[in-house]
Amino acid sequence: MTEEKPGRASSLAILLLCQVLAMACWFASNASIAAIKAQQPLSPFFAALLTSSVQAGFVAGAFVSALLALPDRLDKRLLFRLSALVAAICTGAAALLPPVSPVAPVLRFVTGVSLAGVYPVGMAMAATWARGDLGLLIGLLVGALTLGSASPHLAAALGGLDWRAPILFASAGALLAASLAGFIGLGPNVARAPEFHWSNVLLGWRSVPLRLSNFGYFGHQWELYAMWAWIGAFVAASFRARYGDAPPLHPALATFFIVASGALGALLGGFFADRLGRTLVTSVAMAVSGLCSILIGFAFGGSATAVLAIGIVWGVSVIADSAQFSASTVELCEPSLRGAMLTAQTCIGFLLTLVSIHLMPYAVDWLGWRYAFAILAIGPFLGVWAMLTLRARPEAEAMAGGKR
Repeated sequence: MTEEKPGRASSLAILLLCQVLAMACWFASNASIAAIKAQQPLSPFFAALLTSSVQAGFVAGAFVSALLALPDRLDKRLLFRLSALVAAICTGAAALLPPVSPVAPVLRFVTGVSLAGVYPVGMAMAATWARGDLGLLIGLLVGALTLGSASPHLAAALGGLDWRAPILFASAGALLAASLAGFIGLGPNVARAPEFHWSNVLLGWRSVPLRLSNFGYFGHQWELYAMWAWIGAFVAASFRARYGDAPPLHPALATFFIVASGALGALLGGFFADRLGRTLVTSVAMAVSGLCSILIGFAFGGSATAVLAIGIVWGVSVIADSAQFSASTVELCEPSLRGAMLTAQTCIGFLLTLVSIHLMPYAVDWLGWRYAFAILAIGPFLGVWAMLTLRARPEAEAMAGGKR
């Protein structure tokens, strides 16, 4: 009797659940910042470091994984399980330390390294089930990442002033993801990824279409993670300015709604990009998100309804384009370039987030919350220019089945 293999629907469902659970580790410490501040001083630099350490770790992990071709050398499910387990251990260990311990950023860095074996590997597993709907599948994975990133804020709202609640919640989620990942089935499109070569990075950089796609992604990254990292602090400060200690909605719960709304954006972005074109969808999404980054400051100190309305539109649009940059690069690349170009795109994009995440506290000091987020608009507006320029080039016919 042969063992029945998991089907497409069940495998993708388990994979998406595992992504949601494991990616909760990304912003676990960030969701605890408000509760930590209620108990002891926390410098803006250290608060930013708790997030940027994960970003730096992810860059290091993605680079080493690509260089050693780990997803090809190891079973993808095994790599996913081991990575989720390490993320669970490092995240849980942070709850045993003082919140401002110098060891905390180290644990966050290792967490980022391990998440490089969760998110990209999850996309690779999802791609094995693609049937002309690669944009939608990657969009689903990005949506799972978004829900996972938002979930610690929900735990923070339910946990009150216990700063450990989001951290322990995320650790438990990653542990559950590690246990479930073995049930994920791989589809028929399993293929060895192209090897990483430095020379390929240079060749890809000389390609104008690939360069424009990368510029679009870099603009997107400049905005995305800084928004996710600091929107909670903005909401808390805004509610405090308007309502004092009695807001109509817990700030962490409002932050959860804003960030989690991006899951819908990722799904819609993937659906429409496969049908209307990647350059169109990414340009519209970045134009809307860039405008929201400017407008939301004018809602500071206003009603919770106004903050939530602009925040949710921003949450949907800021992530709607994310998956489409990876899909664009795959479609524009020669197969031999894909491994190098996706690695370079990811690493440079996440390195840029280190700058914007750490710049935000200074922007708040210089400009106040009313104008601080406006500095993030630079990225998506430059990204719109890059993607519309790409749309006008004949090479864009290779994207989304000719829909550009």
